[in-house]
Amino acid sequence: MSSMPSIPESLLTALSGAKHVVVFTGAGVSQESGIPTFRDELSGLWQRYDPQELATPEAFARQPDLVWGWYEFRRRNVMLCSPNAAHRTIAAMAGVFPRLTLITQNVDDLHERAGSQKVLHLHGSLLQPRCHECARAYPMPSGIPVEPATGWRIEPPRCPDCNGHIRPGVVWFGESLPEDAWQAAQDAAQSCDVFFSIGTSAVVYPAAALPELAARRGARLIQINPLPTPLDLLAADNLHGKAGEVLTQLWAAFRA
Repeated sequence: MSSMPSIPESLLTALSGAKHVVVFTGAGVSQESGIPTFRDELSGLWQRYDPQELATPEAFARQPDLVWGWYEFRRRNVMLCSPNAAHRTIAAMAGVFPRLTLITQNVDDLHERAGSQKVLHLHGSLLQPRCHECARAYPMPSGIPVEPATGWRIEPPRCPDCNGHIRPGVVWFGESLPEDAWQAAQDAAQSCDVFFSIGTSAVVYPAAALPELAARRGARLIQINPLPTPLDLLAADNLHGKAGEVLTQLWAAFRA
């Protein structure tokens, strides 16, 4: 059994005086709920595909049924999972600090299901598809997707306005981050006094620039991750371990 990291007293002091806390989460947080990271090897019927080749506008143009089916498969997996201790603790933190901004690279809704509000989704959401042509939002059925008898090749729905294909509401390779969410995330990183980077490899840019920006502006940078990342040399605190376990321990110490 791995030992839990000790919580520095200086970190608890910094939290006690914090006016604006930013929490930035990556795939490692959702992985603890059973959602594979994007870089995990695909299994089953998807193992012959490269996820990076499926997550592009070009792939959707070539094979919209294959790409839409893959994202419906992923949406199904998300809906079968539940928030974990990390999601719940982050939601609880919002009720204690004067201001908390939650930024995520994850495309699931586990933060929202745990009780967090106004989550900034930098990479979009599996649950917010839109028209590929006119960008109109498309409401998805509330039920859990069921694999058709013909398999996961599923023709995407059509937009009621322009008849264009409905596409997954995620940011694909080669696409820009959503402008409003990205601007709000940068503003938060520049104005916070404590910045948590949790469960992210810190290598996917431009999102990975946020903790660096916060640290340059004088925020205390706290990293929670099982493995070392490029942020290790920059963070004031490196708490190595699973997000749910470390956050639970940290929050208990802070509230004691």
